[in-house]
Amino acid sequence: MRILITGVCGFVGSQLAEYFLREGLLVAGVDNLMRPGSEINRNRLREAGVEFVHGDIRCASDVAALPKVDWVVDAAANTSVLAGLHGSAASAQLVEHNLFSLVHILEYCKRHNAGLFVLSSSRVYSIAALASLPMRDNGEAFLLDDTSTALPAGVSGRGIARDFSTAAPVSLHGATKLAGEVLALEYGSAFGFPVWVNRCGILAGAGQFGTPDQGIFSYWVNACLRHRPRRYIGWDGMGKQVRDALHPHDLARLLLIQAKIPGSGGERIYTVGGGPANAMSLRQLEAWCQYRFHTTDAPTAADEPRRYDIPWAVMDHTEATADFGSWTPSIALTQILEEIAQHAEAHPHWLEWSGLH
Repeated sequence: MRILITGVCGFVGSQLAEYFLREGLLVAGVDNLMRPGSEINRNRLREAGVEFVHGDIRCASDVAALPKVDWVVDAAANTSVLAGLHGSAASAQLVEHNLFSLVHILEYCKRHNAGLFVLSSSRVYSIAALASLPMRDNGEAFLLDDTSTALPAGVSGRGIARDFSTAAPVSLHGATKLAGEVLALEYGSAFGFPVWVNRCGILAGAGQFGTPDQGIFSYWVNACLRHRPRRYIGWDGMGKQVRDALHPHDLARLLLIQAKIPGSGGERIYTVGGGPANAMSLRQLEAWCQYRFHTTDAPTAADEPRRYDIPWAVMDHTEATADFGSWTPSIALTQILEEIAQHAEAHPHWLEWSGLH
């Protein structure tokens, strides 16, 4: 099987490429190298055996020149929930990156009858609905009050499921991903090629480019090690907001299972994340970092609200587990954090390479 990965020099794209190569797949990848740090991965991927193409999938002629493959993983996107808010053309650029480029990939899949994996986002879910979920506070983290009779459809102690509300607002980023899901599934149905949509929570691991608005686990570990400023934003500045993490290699295992299922019908949207077992608050992450690195400097508190922030988001992967041969995340959050920590120790300038000065 031959597979093409867009955004191959990003963290997720490069991790998927390396996993697929180890599984014996032929891997091609395209990247425009505009993200700070992405150039670092190009030579490493080439040496590993990836057929690399320097191109921009926002350009139809660049996509038309890509080699024929059996499957495409669309891992190229602006993943920041704050994307599109600042700058005179920022919103239009976000739509170009996350939606218009997908149209070119869908036309490619139509032309070559290639299957498509859409890596969507947990941020397609309604911010108002998430913000109004009943929470309890255990002193270190917000937890869903799953004993409440006020829980809406699509959420439980296992996390957020596919049928949770996607009513606006979901953020500009979330809107582009939600629109992309619909468009991709329509293309697959109209032209007979398979499409899988996986709504991913936070993907994390060694080599992730860390910034405060994306790659938060990598950013926090690196910042703590380097004694860089860290802030708890919102909710009284206590750092109790919670996210879950999934390693890209666990995602890669799922994609290979989905690739073996023929056709384009049936349920094709899944929530994919680390689940409650791989979830922690920023406060808990800070405690882990301080223990791991023997540091004592603490984050500052900033109680001001920030647009699109939510107190809790954990992905429910039980549907994927039930439907795909008991697939379940195998890499624990403590393993992910230790992997990031070792990488941070070996790469003292990682935050600068990630674009933070």
